[in-house]
Amino acid sequence: MMEGGPMIWLLMLTSALALAVFVERFLHYHRAQINSTEFLNGVRNVLKRDNVVEALAICDATPGPVSRLVKIAVLNRDKGREGVREILEDAGTLEVPRLEQKLNVLATVAQIAPLMGFLGTVLGLMKVFHRMEDAGLQAHIGILSNGVWQALISTAAGIALSIPCYAGYNFLVGRVNSIVLDMEQVSTDILNIVTEVPKPGP
Repeated sequence: MMEGGPMIWLLMLTSALALAVFVERFLHYHRAQINSTEFLNGVRNVLKRDNVVEALAICDATPGPVSRLVKIAVLNRDKGREGVREILEDAGTLEVPRLEQKLNVLATVAQIAPLMGFLGTVLGLMKVFHRMEDAGLQAHIGILSNGVWQALISTAAGIALSIPCYAGYNFLVGRVNSIVLDMEQVSTDILNIVTEVPKPGP
């Protein structure tokens, strides 16, 4: 690390940021992805008994966008099938950006990490030529090797950071897509459920 030059420390700070974002998003998606079938069965059973309060309590006790969509459908069940459908579509449109928050940080790090490494390479080579110029005819291999080490280490560090960031980004995008598919399926199911149960009285 000491031979990698100043760019190594910047790459380390960037890697710490990327790791923090990945862990936070991973835990968030882990909490958000629920067993939607079991959850809907519970909501359906209490709604069949016209127990709306318990259905809302189940939604409040369950984390994630799926439960929020179900809660919205239950609260607006008196607006008819088309009304509930429109409300669910609007709510789903708002939930997706929440899921995608901070993913751009990982994508950005994956793209710029190699460039940061190449910048370290250029700085290392500039140091080599500057020292060789100062040394003149007394230049020796030690001057060259020190700068080349900095150049190679910076390049390797940038690429080594980019690879896991890119893999982590794609992994998290896959989790988001899976949750969005659950949201779409649950929206259809809860729409059918709330239009089957008895309408609330005046």
